[in-house]
Amino acid sequence: MRKGAVARKTKETSIEVALDLDGTGVSDISTGVGFFDHMLDQLARHSLIDMTVRAEGDRHVDDHHTVEDVGIALGQALAQALGDKKGLTRYADCVLPMDETLTRVAVDVSGRPFLVFRTEFPTEKIGEFDTQLVREFFQAFAGNGGLTLHLETLYGTNSHHIAESCFKGVARALKSAVAIDPRQAGAVPSTKGAL
Repeated sequence: MRKGAVARKTKETSIEVALDLDGTGVSDISTGVGFFDHMLDQLARHSLIDMTVRAEGDRHVDDHHTVEDVGIALGQALAQALGDKKGLTRYADCVLPMDETLTRVAVDVSGRPFLVFRTEFPTEKIGEFDTQLVREFFQAFAGNGGLTLHLETLYGTNSHHIAESCFKGVARALKSAVAIDPRQAGAVPSTKGAL
């Protein structure tokens, strides 16, 4: 049962998340941030990770705390679901086209969090959503999920497409990286014997 669930409550946010790595991509998302909900739906659907997210935040300030704290909680739930990481494929990558945009993603479920984010947005907003929050989400998610995550948009002109290609690319790479490799026979995929 590769599942994780986290509740996180601070003075700024109240977050509850649950995920199932062996799902079918079913999502039930409600953060109060419409574009972010759309991106999390894409993350679930294209990773085939079932995901439930409930978030309330200090949106009278802005959406930053809500987006970042959802990333923290989802990362923690992912780490919980991965457990000892036995049998994992571990490494995966994806080059994802989205109309005029092309984004490259590589992930290592290493237990050593690191984010390389080489993506620029031509606008500061997508509707009401601050494009800076795309990086903030992935920083929190990778940091708390124990992922080495490299994300680079090679080209693109539409901010919506750029953001969506990032979420879909991460989803596709994550789907492959967290898959069980039957040839691993339950071994941890590292010469160290632990991740």
